[in-house]
Amino acid sequence: MTVILTNDDGIDAPGIRALLSAVNGTGVLVAPSGHYSGCGHQVTTTQPIRVEKRSDREYAIAGTPADCSRIALNYLFPDTKLVLSGINAGGNMGVDVYISGTVAAIREAAFHRVPGIAISQYKKGKIPVDWNRSANLAAKVLQELSDRSYEPGFYWNVNLPYVEPDAPDPKIVFCEPCTQPLPSDFRIEGDDFYYCGNYGARKRDRGSDVDVCLSGQIAITQLKV
Repeated sequence: MTVILTNDDGIDAPGIRALLSAVNGTGVLVAPSGHYSGCGHQVTTTQPIRVEKRSDREYAIAGTPADCSRIALNYLFPDTKLVLSGINAGGNMGVDVYISGTVAAIREAAFHRVPGIAISQYKKGKIPVDWNRSANLAAKVLQELSDRSYEPGFYWNVNLPYVEPDAPDPKIVFCEPCTQPLPSDFRIEGDDFYYCGNYGARKRDRGSDVDVCLSGQIAITQLKV
């Protein structure tokens, strides 16, 4: 069974290496050669997409996360049974899924009736991410989801919380996506607008993925095309 690993932070990002560790090195990397965070479901249709084969298990794609899924599923590995995206450096909760390239990669898989799971790691301020712990938590999540039957057109969005180094592993909570807007504050200097929204201060629906993750638990939502 071929498992494709992709992301939007780029094929050399530490998060996708953590995801590879979470699946014990069994996945095939088909990921962007560059950084595409926040690109949403953008696809490339008006210019060529260069595919660099680094090895039999690693392909760097000069395109978006959705491009990566399209090329992997239609040409490189049409026998793919699962697409995993992440581990993203930063949360992708609630309405983030419409902006996130991480989530777009598995939404594209859902278009093709292939199961997909997006995993993101919420970052608390400037505290460095412990990618080893993220990999361990991701492995637990994947084990939990592997026991659930696949429904065509559905896909999973997972957000790992910030956890203090000595704290026990957080619980897994299945919940609904938050419907509150993202912070959209800007600092204005002349004619230039600089985004300065505080992600961690966003509003949250009680019991939603934002509420669960920012409260220190693993938030899992099931989404549908």
